[in-house]
Amino acid sequence: MKQTEFLHIVMPFKDKVFRLAKRLLVSKDEAEDATQEVILKLWQNKEAIKKYKNVEAFAMTMTKNFCFDKLKSKQAQNLKIVHSNYKDETISLQRKLEVNDALERVKKLIEALPEQQKLVIQLRDIEQYEFNEIEEMLEMKAGTIRVLLSRARKTIRQQLIQAHNYGIK
Repeated sequence: MKQTEFLHIVMPFKDKVFRLAKRLLVSKDEAEDATQEVILKLWQNKEAIKKYKNVEAFAMTMTKNFCFDKLKSKQAQNLKIVHSNYKDETISLQRKLEVNDALERVKKLIEALPEQQKLVIQLRDIEQYEFNEIEEMLEMKAGTIRVLLSRARKTIRQQLIQAHNYGIK
């Protein structure tokens, strides 16, 4: 069997082999490797291919067996650990709305603070500047900055607690 004849037989179902391997192995890279391995084994036994009535079914069986062997191997144990640690990082629409509402509420509370407290909380908590950098920017002592920051955080915390308790004490 020549290469062109082999490709004419194998290429129509190559994508099916890949999809089955991807379904079983999860990893795209592992599925690509499995597909290559199956096609290579078919090429090495190209003379025997003529004996099969349905080469596609034979290739799918080979793929299934190869993937199961791979999953049983020591290498696959590492794959399972990686995949079992995967967490779905998508956030539900409801949760996104809640987070956006909370952020808007905090922004409004910061805007309502006295000017110095607003400035200090912006520089420290939002912009993540260190205290010595804020001292230089605002030309204030570290103690003053800490007091302003503490008062601003306390005011915001109290107003958030009050809002979440619906004014009930």
